[in-house]
Amino acid sequence: MSLRVPKKILKLAESVQRAGGRALLVGGCVRDALMNAQPKDWDVEVYGVEPARLRELIAEFGSVNAVGEAFTVYKLGADLDVSLPRRERKAGRGHRAFVVEGDPSMTFEESARRRDFTINAIMQDPLTSEIIDPYNGRRDIERKLLRHVSGETFAEDSLRVLRAAQFAARFEFDVDLQTIELCRRINLDDLPAERIWGEMEKLLLRAERPSIGLMWLDELGATAQLFPEIEALKGVPQEAEWHPEGTVDIHTNLVVDRARELIDDLPYAKQVTVLLAALCHDFGKPATTELIEGRIRSRGHDEAGVAPTETLLECLNIHTINGYHVRGQVIELVRAHLKPGEFYKKRDEVTDGAFRRLARRCELDLLYRVARADSLGRNADWVPPEKWHGAEAQEWFIERARELSVEHAPPPMILMGRHLQEMGWTPSPRMGEALRHVYELQLDGRVRTLEEAKRAAQEFARNDSAN
Repeated sequence: MSLRVPKKILKLAESVQRAGGRALLVGGCVRDALMNAQPKDWDVEVYGVEPARLRELIAEFGSVNAVGEAFTVYKLGADLDVSLPRRERKAGRGHRAFVVEGDPSMTFEESARRRDFTINAIMQDPLTSEIIDPYNGRRDIERKLLRHVSGETFAEDSLRVLRAAQFAARFEFDVDLQTIELCRRINLDDLPAERIWGEMEKLLLRAERPSIGLMWLDELGATAQLFPEIEALKGVPQEAEWHPEGTVDIHTNLVVDRARELIDDLPYAKQVTVLLAALCHDFGKPATTELIEGRIRSRGHDEAGVAPTETLLECLNIHTINGYHVRGQVIELVRAHLKPGEFYKKRDEVTDGAFRRLARRCELDLLYRVARADSLGRNADWVPPEKWHGAEAQEWFIERARELSVEHAPPPMILMGRHLQEMGWTPSPRMGEALRHVYELQLDGRVRTLEEAKRAAQEFARNDSAN
């Protein structure tokens, strides 16, 4: 595509040129443009200009936010990073244990050598549109291949194993055989939780088919090292004979893909919640699956899956996102993911109160999406969507929840503490008991108005006194 370079980058490149240097677009913005996607963020490396002079040039374009100590990245706004070409030297254990040195005299080839993959080692002159591609990244884009730049430097950063999986998922690329072997030899136990989640987030949310990334995590040796809960799913037989290789790990991959298709209308925190719940929903099956009367059964796997789900969320350091309690919701969705089907089977008996109480545990709209993904994930990926086994139970479930207006939250309490105080009650544990009692009546539909709630509280007080 024709790359639409922001004017501030063109003006900066012109200033650098007048100072005797050269400014080049580098990394993801060049890669994205070559893959026919307009970049959202930009990285510029400046060659041939000393650090002090570079800062003077950048300052002409507005307020400069300098990041880093030994090596400085200058941020111009939220979408542009400007830096010198740099070399990195491993100086200890850990993802951040590097000594970084900026050097404006470096060659293009030397600077690009520190990059992870060839597709990220391409440069472009914003003034002339010249492509500089010392490691044949354009060819790898055409071949849809992810290939490391340097075997010597690649293994110094263990995060690159996860980056390989998420890039392969997002772009649906294959991974070079030598890169696979290199990744398998890398120890990942130095990675902090926030860095692991940073790559998993991209794998799950930016890929159309996250299952590709999950399969590459396994292929590259990352699953066994970082995610034993996912590793444990391998080889466990699935209950239904819906797939010729009916194992729980294959089913889970399909479920995650179906869940990814169901979240585009949700805010970010809830997207994360649904995808993590889909990933974790069968974590209890390795411990509960057994052969009963010739049939595979996994009774109680919903409850058994809670503990490994908590472990995975701890590994990813997932708690609250944008004020939404993701961790608690994921755990409850795993615990309740069979409820829509169970309710459907007993739909003539299930009360409105059962829906309202379930809504107190988890958000029913999200539960619907996880359960629907679970149902649709019983269809192999080679089966066309029009022939998928349906999700009738889930559609009935969410329609009923919407009729009761509890798809996003349980009913608010009609009777509040201030109402009881107005009636002469004093704050005490007894008041809390009364409020809980009346709310239970409300959930069952036996209390519908404030006056009915007050009368119920008075009756509770009389019975309590009588006892």
